[in-house]
Amino acid sequence: MSNVGKNIRKLRTVKKLSQAAFAELFGLARPSVGAYEEGRSEPKMETLIQIAQHFGLSVDLLLTKELTVNELYHFDIFKEQLQPPAPVPKAASLADNQQRVTPLVYRNRALEYIVRHHDPAFIDSLPVLQLPHQLSGPTRAFEVSGADMLLHRQGLRHQDIVLCSRVDKARPRLKSGSVYVFVTPGKVLIRRLTEWLEIDQLLKLRADNPDYGSQELAMSQALEVWEVRGVFTTHLRAPALLDERVAELERKMEELLERGLS
Repeated sequence: MSNVGKNIRKLRTVKKLSQAAFAELFGLARPSVGAYEEGRSEPKMETLIQIAQHFGLSVDLLLTKELTVNELYHFDIFKEQLQPPAPVPKAASLADNQQRVTPLVYRNRALEYIVRHHDPAFIDSLPVLQLPHQLSGPTRAFEVSGADMLLHRQGLRHQDIVLCSRVDKARPRLKSGSVYVFVTPGKVLIRRLTEWLEIDQLLKLRADNPDYGSQELAMSQALEVWEVRGVFTTHLRAPALLDERVAELERKMEELLERGLS
């Protein structure tokens, strides 16, 4: 049995929402919320996606792991109540400096992007980033949702922005170990490629976070593939544990040398 009922109750409690208020937020009947929390039924996939995106989580995390209060803090659920929404970048035509103007897909528009990714008018209506880069061909920026690609506080954090270049599905040049964004009919998926079986047209993927299992994806299931070439983050990352140990050893060596010379 999944943990979705427990997680819905915890999310609702943290956000101080009654069952009725939670139900109204997602267009549900109040008894349905009670049934979810008591484990008598589970939400439809469409509802799960809406809940996950609203709270900045992944569907996998919502289903498979019982969330803790610390994890909810990590996903900025409390901070979002206190901070005003970030200003939306001004939309601009893609004809203006094609190399440097990048359409931005916020996590709360991921489903809309899946449906309308092929519509030039929709792409032109997206907010844009203007970044100094030398990437050739079309580019996209995606807001990261969840902690799938985060390990020991290193990697892609929730609400980071990844800058991507398009992969030609007809002649894909994929590199094992690189991170890609896969636009699929169900979600926008960010994963590291472990193996590309070109003959079978099969992708073997994994998340950097070990709480998420590895998976396979047929290339035919991917509506679009984007290679992650950079990341914009507002988080100041702490040094890795290995870096800290090396720095400490260097300090001790300097102290020993100073003592030997004195």
